[in-house]
Amino acid sequence: MLEIITSSLPSLLTAMVKFTIPLALISFAFGMVIAFIVALIRTLKPNLGPVGHAAWVSFRAVISFYVWAFRSTPLLVQLFIIFFGLPSVGIKLAPFIAALIGFSLNMGAYGSETIRAALQSVNEDQWEAAYTLGFSTPQTLWHFIIPQALRTALPPLSNEFIGLVKDTSLASTITIAEMFQVSQQIAAQNFEPLLMYMEVAVLYAILCSILNVLQHYLEKRSSRYLKGAAN
Repeated sequence: MLEIITSSLPSLLTAMVKFTIPLALISFAFGMVIAFIVALIRTLKPNLGPVGHAAWVSFRAVISFYVWAFRSTPLLVQLFIIFFGLPSVGIKLAPFIAALIGFSLNMGAYGSETIRAALQSVNEDQWEAAYTLGFSTPQTLWHFIIPQALRTALPPLSNEFIGLVKDTSLASTITIAEMFQVSQQIAAQNFEPLLMYMEVAVLYAILCSILNVLQHYLEKRSSRYLKGAAN
């Protein structure tokens, strides 16, 4: 048993470094960009006049539909639509790109709700005080609103990232040789599925535990910063 574990470990670690971790990191980065833009669109209410206001409301409706669609359907189904479904309309994507798009859009939808709630948790007096001091909307966001909102959004966003790391195992269904698919391939060769799946489960647990420690560290750092700013 020990020999099977030690012989398969290098392949699993290679898959983790080559696919699992990069896929999670890149998807989360793109997802956060999408989430931040979507959250701002759904939070801000600019003065654009009657025509501009109507266009803005319509645009927000489209964005809201995107959030609803990706939060209301399984991630696995989304990956299948992107990788297996789009070729029927002439759009063929490489497995890694398809997974990257699927994970990023899914993370963007969920993350946008977290960021939107964090932005709305900031007292409206902060906006009024900044406007009184002559700050523009972008300056108010950058200097006052976002720093406070990030403290609120950090724990749930960290949890979503840890969830994304585990969800990368779904990429095996669209032929990406990430850690879980490699364990399946090895199990097909040594006929030890229980042992291989337990080994890959331990590797996921170790990786997520490291991320949990990092999350607690970041939360303590942000709390220390806010206490210092308050003093």
